[in-house]
Amino acid sequence: MKVKMLSRNPDNYVRETKLDLQRVPRNYDPTLHPFEIPREYVRALNATKLERVFAKPFLASLDGHRDGVNCLAKHPKSLATVLSGACDGEVRIWNLTKRKCIRTIQAHEGFVRGICTRFCGTSFFTVGDDKTVKQWKMDGPGYGEEDEPLHTILGKTVYTGIDHHWKEPVFATCGQQVDIWDEQRTNPICSMTWGFDSISSVKFNPIETFLLGSCASDRNIVLYDMRQATPLKKVILDMRTNTICWNPMEAFVFTAANEDYNLYTFDMRALDTPVMVHMDHVSAVLDVDYSPTGKEFVSASFDKSIRIFPVDKSRSREVYHTKRMQHVICVKWTSDSKYIMCGSDEMNIRLWKANASEKLGVLTSREKAATDYNQKLKEKFQHHPHIKRISRHRHLPKSIYSQIQEQRIMKEARRRKELNRIKHSKPGSVQMVSEKKKHIVAVVK
Repeated sequence: MKVKMLSRNPDNYVRETKLDLQRVPRNYDPTLHPFEIPREYVRALNATKLERVFAKPFLASLDGHRDGVNCLAKHPKSLATVLSGACDGEVRIWNLTKRKCIRTIQAHEGFVRGICTRFCGTSFFTVGDDKTVKQWKMDGPGYGEEDEPLHTILGKTVYTGIDHHWKEPVFATCGQQVDIWDEQRTNPICSMTWGFDSISSVKFNPIETFLLGSCASDRNIVLYDMRQATPLKKVILDMRTNTICWNPMEAFVFTAANEDYNLYTFDMRALDTPVMVHMDHVSAVLDVDYSPTGKEFVSASFDKSIRIFPVDKSRSREVYHTKRMQHVICVKWTSDSKYIMCGSDEMNIRLWKANASEKLGVLTSREKAATDYNQKLKEKFQHHPHIKRISRHRHLPKSIYSQIQEQRIMKEARRRKELNRIKHSKPGSVQMVSEKKKHIVAVVK
């Protein structure tokens, strides 16, 4: 007699402990699962709706300043430490985990125009309206000691910005010209200028550390090379650029925050056309800062809102605002890429989540798996009209909403006028100008 025995490996279907999930054998043959796509679509729809339900980006407000917050700086080594300078000359150092001010310095008379930390994190520099550059210890004074600066440099003109080199004891200031300073000397190593207008901000490139970018009030963005001690090239735009920020992952790319409500991402090798024009703000853009990943940046605007833009998209993915927040003057993205800080006119520093619906704290492995699964589903169905509408929708303050409608009408009128001009002109005499090239006046080398 022939006997056939069933043999099964118990490892494939028996739990190791009582706490494990039951193992369910599954046949992945698509013919056995005819409703898989509709089921996934419903899950993606629910995940998108829940993402909007749990979008609570505002975390904390750090109050203590007695005047508007004019500049922010991150500590290069400590995630929890943030420095802020106000319009009354006061500098405060904050601990973000405790959400408390840990040190207050009366640094300058008048505005604190710029603040930056040394690359090692042991000291920081401030410039103000009193024509001085001051270096301060990061740690507070000992018991019974006065809170005095380590060094003070008295300049001939007002300094409007400062930035420190990423690797060497060198820093740059801007005002009437761009000055490069050695920390040990009281006179600049070299001074660079191109034109006669005041320069509002200067930034060192984090990768090619000898490169600097600056923006002047005569609508120029000028690039300098520290090794040659001369300006490299400049691009002239339609309106003034308030500040620039270099991409921390791509050496040649920087983004400029402009007065014409737009941001322009340039590749410094080809300045005649911006890589991308980012349009969503309804008032002048005052500050911009990149995320450490280099994939996104955050912008602060005079329209009392901050927006997060992907580098390769012309529209923002997120907009943050509160009823109390006034004109946002400065913004920073924290070094762990999770949080955003902004300083505004009404004396507050606000802390936001970079991803509005992200759950903070420790996640279990099942929570992580569910989050990843939902994220993949949202990506898979992101172009479906219903899901796209829900994920894109944002509530806006009435002032911003009405300005967006107004600008849409104006833009459409300009476009119609341009098309009419082409239609009624001699063929080929009037050319259609693309949105990217419209705002560039000239590139000078």
